[in-house]
Amino acid sequence: MAGRTDRIEARIEPERAERIRFACELVNESVSSFMVQAAAERAEQVIAEHAFTVVDRDYFDRLIEALDQPPTPVTALTRAARRVAEAPAFDRH
Repeated sequence: MAGRTDRIEARIEPERAERIRFACELVNESVSSFMVQAAAERAEQVIAEHAFTVVDRDYFDRLIEALDQPPTPVTALTRAARRVAEAPAFDRH
């Protein structure tokens, strides 16, 4: 494991600090180690919660069905794309 090089500090209410110290004594662990482990576990949980989106089966089925349909051309966008494609090129230098 790489050496510890980063330092993170936090301001904490005395009551919370007391509870954390008490918990550390119960598991015979340093405050630093206890807090790093707790923060790392919470970080992994938050990252996992944001890694994907969960939707109802009905919504997912409708989404897949819509994606399987051929696109409907938007007339105004088709005309705009045609105008750009047909416009003479100009030197950008």
